[in-house]
Amino acid sequence: MADAHADISKHIKSYIMVFVALAVLTVVTVLVAQVQMSHVMGIVVALAIAAFKASLVAAIFMHLKWERSGNIWFVLVLCAFFFAVLILLPTIIEHDHPVGTTIGTWG
Repeated sequence: MADAHADISKHIKSYIMVFVALAVLTVVTVLVAQVQMSHVMGIVVALAIAAFKASLVAAIFMHLKWERSGNIWFVLVLCAFFFAVLILLPTIIEHDHPVGTTIGTWG
């Protein structure tokens, strides 16, 4: 039991730093939302900030920073690839249609 406490106490400083970074990045996200920019650029900036925040959480709180197994990294890269495909697929399909065309998929 004492070993578990000692193990956690080594990471407290990094946990606090990540918490502060997440709080600051949340404020940055709100401030960026107030800036006038194109719709696409706003989405790109918001997703970039969200991806950075997610990587902080995964690396520190989920202890992936210290993971040595290659299997977990393969699975994570595979999931990221399929996520990107699922995000881009509707965009590509929408881009094929002329401007102003409505796609009626629900009857």
